[in-house]
Amino acid sequence: MSLSQAQTTHSGGDKSLFELIANDIVEKGYSIHPHALPENLSQLLLQHISKLPDEDFKRAGIGRSKDHIIDDFIRTDEISWITSNSEAGCSWIKWSESLQAYLNSHLFLGLFSFESHFSHYAKGDFYKKHKDAFKGEGNRVLSIVVYLNQNWSADDGGELVIYDEKSPDSPVGDNNHIRVTPTFGTVVVFLSEEFPHEVLPARRDRYSIAGWFRLNNSIANNIDPPS
Repeated sequence: MSLSQAQTTHSGGDKSLFELIANDIVEKGYSIHPHALPENLSQLLLQHISKLPDEDFKRAGIGRSKDHIIDDFIRTDEISWITSNSEAGCSWIKWSESLQAYLNSHLFLGLFSFESHFSHYAKGDFYKKHKDAFKGEGNRVLSIVVYLNQNWSADDGGELVIYDEKSPDSPVGDNNHIRVTPTFGTVVVFLSEEFPHEVLPARRDRYSIAGWFRLNNSIANNIDPPS
C-alpha cells in the first residue's frame, strides 16, 4: 500500500472520530474507540511493524535523558521510535498531526509537538501502574495508544487498565478502572497527567503504538522536546 493510498483515509471519517475524541476529553478526560483507526492506515502500520527487524526494538526504560533507567520490576516491553523515514511512519505522523490540529482548534490545548513509538510486549511482558506525566513537571498533555493486534481475544490478556481516581468504588465492585482489550485499530486517548494506567501481562505477542502530544516548555530558547 502506498503512502498516498493510506492518506486518502484522512477525510470525513477522521473528522467524526476527532470530534468524538474532543467531546470525550472535555466530558471525562479519556476516549476509547474500538476499531476506529482508518483500516488502510491500520493495515499499513501492521505491515510495517511485522517487517521491523528485532534489532530495531530496544528495551524500554523509565525516566528521560540522564534519569532514564531499565527497571524489570516496572516494565518489560520493547520499543522502536517512529520517524518519517518510512511510508507507514509518514502516514501515521500525518494522521496524528491532523488530530493535533483538530484538538488545538476546538479545545485550545496549545499542543506543540508529537512523539510516538511502536511497542512490543512478548508473552508475559507488562508495564506496572504509572502516569505519563506529573502535574507541573512535564509537558505531555495527551497520551494516545493504538493497537495493531488482529484476532485478539479476552483470553490473550494484555489489557490496558486506566484508573479513574475521581470515580468512587462501588459497594459491589471496583468501578474506578476501565479495561481496554488491545484489538486491531482501537484508539485510546487520555489526559497524561490525570490517569494512572498499566498494561497487564500478555499471553501472546502484543503490538501497539504509544504517543504523546506535548506542549513547548522552552527554557532559554531551547525547544522541548529538541528537534
